[in-house]
Amino acid sequence: MRTGTAHLPLHGGKAPRYLFERMVKLGREISTAIVEEYGTLELMRKLADPFWFQAFGCVLGYDWHSSGVTTVVCGAVKEAWKPISKDMGLFIAGGKGATSRKTPSEIESLAPELQIPPSGLVYASRMSAKVDNNALQDGYQIYHHSFIFDRTGRWGVIQQGMNQENGWARRYHWLSESVANFVDEPHAGIISAATTKPLNLVAHESDSARQASVTLALEKPWKNLTELKKLQRLELPKHHEVLMKDINPDRIASTLLSAYEGQPQNFEQLLGTPNVGPKTIRALALLSEVIHGAKASFRDPARFSFAHGGKDGHPYPVDRETYDLSIHVLKNAVQRAKVGERDRLDAIKRLNILIQEDNA
Repeated sequence: MRTGTAHLPLHGGKAPRYLFERMVKLGREISTAIVEEYGTLELMRKLADPFWFQAFGCVLGYDWHSSGVTTVVCGAVKEAWKPISKDMGLFIAGGKGATSRKTPSEIESLAPELQIPPSGLVYASRMSAKVDNNALQDGYQIYHHSFIFDRTGRWGVIQQGMNQENGWARRYHWLSESVANFVDEPHAGIISAATTKPLNLVAHESDSARQASVTLALEKPWKNLTELKKLQRLELPKHHEVLMKDINPDRIASTLLSAYEGQPQNFEQLLGTPNVGPKTIRALALLSEVIHGAKASFRDPARFSFAHGGKDGHPYPVDRETYDLSIHVLKNAVQRAKVGERDRLDAIKRLNILIQEDNA
């Protein structure tokens, strides 16, 4: 189940060293406290919640509204868990740019620590990226992919795409807990201030288009190429502008041949075929409607910063003294809880209950 999406303005720059080092320490204490108290699945549930993730980034002192909160928070948590991941049974792979492409090898390297073969986790990592990049074509190119998983094979994904044209980033959250189908409504919601008209082949109403796309992929490639060339000379409905844009039948010929040779039996297999990218999926979706009348969907499934301040001074500059005190208090509470002295950790929990009652 994809649990949500957030829209964030693209910001450049890096987290200052003094801040990132504190983010690693506080991120470790917060996440460790959650795992000690509720288990690894609960931490994955929280990271897969776009609201909680955003609040987490604010508490760690990063910008509450920039694209960097995704990459920096994920990077800080990954760094934080390096020395404790094997003891706690929770692992984080991937990251930004070239690091994201190392996710499969990172997962496979941890095979001795897992209770299941790593192949299923590698597949989940790749398929979640393919869905958000190829099957949901909303103008955002994935450039960050963090994959969180535990020993039993439960997993979560936090990935982000950027759109250079509108200057925004879009974050996608996934959680394996109730996954049933990668290509039929895998998301639970989207949080967005922007309105787009994407090609959404994972919408439930796109089912006929998905089936028709598979049927077309099993056709001789030259038939599809002939039809695409015909369409380039026709005046199509306005909503097809996005579909025909940048489609060059000759350039996708080899990819259509690969799909044909692979003989995919369903849309998930088609999406997972090597070299099948967004343009091939777009072309097959267009042909599905023109030839089979199978229309694809264009529906878009689209206060915590006051704790320590923010990197750019909003709502105020990072208060280093208070930040360090928070790290100390949490670290001390978690360490005491590990040896049976739960008084401080329980006090923090009671404080949370009081705050919730006060806000009710």
